[in-house]
Amino acid sequence: MDQLYIFDLDGTLYEGTAHFDYYASLLMKDVDESMRTQFQKDYEKMKNGDHPVKIGKAYDVRHDLAVTVDPMTLKAAESHRWDGTLVENLESIYGNEPVEFDFENLVAIGDGWWLPFACAKHYGVEDCYPRYLQTKEYMVSDAFTLEKIPHLREFLLQLKKENQIVLMTNSDKEDVQRLLKELDLAGVFSHIISSAQKPSFTKDIFMELHKMYNMPLHRLVSVGDNFLNEIAPALLLGMKAVYISDHPLSVSHDNFHQVSTLTEWMEK
Repeated sequence: MDQLYIFDLDGTLYEGTAHFDYYASLLMKDVDESMRTQFQKDYEKMKNGDHPVKIGKAYDVRHDLAVTVDPMTLKAAESHRWDGTLVENLESIYGNEPVEFDFENLVAIGDGWWLPFACAKHYGVEDCYPRYLQTKEYMVSDAFTLEKIPHLREFLLQLKKENQIVLMTNSDKEDVQRLLKELDLAGVFSHIISSAQKPSFTKDIFMELHKMYNMPLHRLVSVGDNFLNEIAPALLLGMKAVYISDHPLSVSHDNFHQVSTLTEWMEK
């Protein structure tokens, strides 16, 4: 039975973390010089999971809080200040409804892109986007080498023989074309959705693909490294999901499968 595989791009179809550190180093230039050392210390703690703000959480920019979101209800479960103290009366801030993610006020920290962002916001950087664009330019320059996943092109083409494969990413069209060329994946995906604005529109796009390909939801498979962006919305719709992360996650679901790397999944 054929399936529709919906792949993320950044952090899923290539590996490595050097670009995240480069992004952080650019943002640190926008931090007041007196706070740069602490910025770097906090960023390293965040990467190691030794900080309230870490992968798997959300970051509330307005309140400067690390928020734990229930992955299956998308409601705020608890929240901590930058120093780790627990926030009381959580409902007075977030209510009892699912939280709404955006890219300015409440961001889902599902991958390494958002750690430098959260750290920069805490230390007073107003606009991170120019530094993000600089990082994207750096990633397709001769100074940077993307960590390609061996045999990925062959794997995807083989998968495509009996299934449909789609690319769905928050990167813009120009970035996607450059990255796919760099990764030797140009021409592999027959359908590419760029500037997807995940997680805000993830479920809507999944439903559009469900109708477009005329496939029942249980035959759609979301493959990505960002739980809140790509995995939780899929499970909530009755889809299958492959989560690529070596960060422990206490989620048990019949349609959910976690692997440390895409290679691990490819070899199964």
